[in-house]
Amino acid sequence: ILVLVDWGMPFDESPVTSEPSTHVECSQLELGALEKKPIKSRVKNLEAIWFGEHYLQTWYFSPYPQEYTEARVIYICEYCLYHFASEKQFERHCKKCTIRHPPGNEIYRDDDISFFEIDGARQVTYCQNLSLLSKLFLDQKSLYYDLIPFMFYVMCRSDTYGFHIIGYFSKEKNSIEHNLSCILTLPHFQRQGYGRLLIEMSYELAKIENKIGTPEKPFSDLGLLSYQKYWQETIIEILHRYHQFHGGEITIEEISEKTYIDQRDVLYTLHTLGIGSYQGQTTIRLTDAMIDMSKNKKRRIDRSH
Repeated sequence: ILVLVDWGMPFDESPVTSEPSTHVECSQLELGALEKKPIKSRVKNLEAIWFGEHYLQTWYFSPYPQEYTEARVIYICEYCLYHFASEKQFERHCKKCTIRHPPGNEIYRDDDISFFEIDGARQVTYCQNLSLLSKLFLDQKSLYYDLIPFMFYVMCRSDTYGFHIIGYFSKEKNSIEHNLSCILTLPHFQRQGYGRLLIEMSYELAKIENKIGTPEKPFSDLGLLSYQKYWQETIIEILHRYHQFHGGEITIEEISEKTYIDQRDVLYTLHTLGIGSYQGQTTIRLTDAMIDMSKNKKRRIDRSH
């Protein structure tokens, strides 16, 4: 399938993009409760955590109080995110804790998947604990506690016991350009399509706010791959649908308006796909494999919910 595209720039001109960093699951800019400037990596101070029923080996340093780090393994309540140095303390807490979901508004539910919106200014303790937990799996960051400028969107999977955290993303409340600051899928839920669901939700919120946005950059290697996959699938789906129902030419601006993906990210994606050619006009060649890839999504946000 050939789709005519008005690039608004020569096809062989590479769009400007940030250089990827390494070993960081988020951008190097402000990340929710994570500091803007990267710091030298510190030796991790915890070997592992018990998070609910999951034993997770940690990846990086997180500034938990000294009495916790001396234990090398700590216990974290998966509902309220309070942490404990001993198993007995944790067991006593679990018997008394009545919290079964994040302390925010449930803004989305589809089957057993829910999203909760949490204001960093109103739920300071929970967001601080979420940030401490996240730091165990994010490198080159230091924590700070000015949570007022940020909203947190926590994705959970529910069962008869409650809502279990899968991952989250944060965004700055008053940012004009960015629709996401930090994103993390907890290790035991990775490679199951949940990262893509988090990214898609950030764009669905941008649509509600009517703000075309972009995630903060530069990306980590893993972050760049995740976004590349989402952008490719989404843009190919739009191009295929446009060809089916309209034909003719579509502009980069129109692709951006239909997907809420920033024009620079659209250009970057089309460039990296390497599917453009010039035959008197710039055309994008879509193969059956590309179209199938764009349709083959394990998990999607259902806007009717």
